[in-house]
Amino acid sequence: MAWHELGASFRRIGRAGIALALAALCAGCFQPLYGEGTTTPGGPALRDALKSIDVKQIDAVPNTAEARLAVQLRNELLFNFTGGGSSASPTHELIVKITGSNLAVTIDRDSKLPSNELYTLRSTYTLTEIASKKVVVTGRAVSSVSYDDVNQQRFARLIGMQDAERKATHVISENITSRLASYFVGGG
Repeated sequence: MAWHELGASFRRIGRAGIALALAALCAGCFQPLYGEGTTTPGGPALRDALKSIDVKQIDAVPNTAEARLAVQLRNELLFNFTGGGSSASPTHELIVKITGSNLAVTIDRDSKLPSNELYTLRSTYTLTEIASKKVVVTGRAVSSVSYDDVNQQRFARLIGMQDAERKATHVISENITSRLASYFVGGG
């Protein structure tokens, strides 16, 4: 092995050592978001803070796809906040509004029917502290999911569309949950 190759090997080992040392120094700086620690010193754990959110009914026109999605989104948020358990005495109130839309992305040349569509679900949400009536978090979440109707079958298209709606709702609920969790961990 030549001297210049040996020097290059030592430099690589030295860089790896420095990277490991920096990683070890920063290891104590991070806290898992859903860990058992407290959100703030002397404050409640994150799960307890999320359990204290009162998720209001999401308004939608009855007997529509949005009404079905509103119920699904609220149920997913409640499950995300409580883990399937009971909720605590509410300290915050969450109001969510949703709108959905379909867009034909690709049209089949022969049948002139859409062969690829895009479902987009948009939501706005507001978290209000009940005691002070102060709005502490506002935000928007958007999810777009595509689905295909290659065989031009009516029921296959309907199932594909409903599956896309469910996926979009799940993504929205995860986005809202993450944003509110970061609010509680960050202390405001």
